[in-house]
Amino acid sequence: MKRIVLTGGGTAGHVSANQALIPRLLEEGWDIHYLGTGNGIERSLIEPISGVTYHIIQSGKLRRYFDVKNFTDIFRVIAGFFQSTALLGRLKPQIVFAKGGFVSVPVVYGAALNRIPVVMHESDITPGLANKLCKPFARCLCTTFPECARQIGKKGVFTGSPLRRELFSGSRERGLQLTGFDGKKPILMMTGGSLGAQTVNDCFRAALPSLLPDYDILHLCGKGNLSAAHEHLAGYCQVEYLTGEMPDAFACADLILSRAGSNTLTEILALGKPALFIPYHSGRGDQILNARSIGERGLGKVLMQDKMTPESLVEAIHELDRDKETLITALRSLPNSDGTDAVLDVIHRYAKPEK
Repeated sequence: MKRIVLTGGGTAGHVSANQALIPRLLEEGWDIHYLGTGNGIERSLIEPISGVTYHIIQSGKLRRYFDVKNFTDIFRVIAGFFQSTALLGRLKPQIVFAKGGFVSVPVVYGAALNRIPVVMHESDITPGLANKLCKPFARCLCTTFPECARQIGKKGVFTGSPLRRELFSGSRERGLQLTGFDGKKPILMMTGGSLGAQTVNDCFRAALPSLLPDYDILHLCGKGNLSAAHEHLAGYCQVEYLTGEMPDAFACADLILSRAGSNTLTEILALGKPALFIPYHSGRGDQILNARSIGERGLGKVLMQDKMTPESLVEAIHELDRDKETLITALRSLPNSDGTDAVLDVIHRYAKPEK
């Protein structure tokens, strides 16, 4: 039996590619095992999936800054390495696929000790710390962005990002029912992820009087960010976040305003939706680099947060609306909008033969 071990966690972005691959791997007859932490988001997302065996290992966060926890987490990483080495030695998979996040590090090192081939995936335009640490032990590092593949060198392969099938099953009619809109106006959807984007939320709401004459607005504002003052505003539908209904929300949206996290960005591009991206200024600046790449390739519009005011936001949204047909044409020409097949091809290429 073909056996594969998947890993990745810490954030939903380090799990989503595995969620997309699992149904296809099951169809191909793979025996699937997942190595993740006991309290990370990966456990809640993966353990309930039928056909996947979840194994708990220890892991610690690898910080680029001084923190007293760095001294204790290193022992968790070491413990996770020994756990992973033992598990992989017992499971003897044909291959390990690592999506990133700190839980990947002990798993990849354990795979190297067991001489199991490793394929990795990087969502952002520059490799994260975990993937940098794991790269020497990987056969291949698949990437969402072509710039990242070039930076990695001979191990880098531009595949795009695996996307879940249900993303493409949305219905505009169900989306209209969800929002209560009649579809006569263009629908503008603003999304900031499950936690929201408070700075953009505040600016966006300040711009509503200038936007509502031209658009119906679906605002995914994030958990705890509903505004009582805007609760019964005509043409404005606010929800904290969506899960199963998200494909329908995408389907009914004509224009999108979003942060530039790689997973949401990739989904928007794959769906061919004209979008304005406002990257979040934090960490290693990956959202800024992601958005800059999209803008330079003519696949979306970008407004930097330090240039954002209610007036500049309205102007940028109107510009997005004017240029939407040009953007849609460019998005339809993308060869790697859904990277599921490309990543599976790489997995097949490097997997050990069945015994």
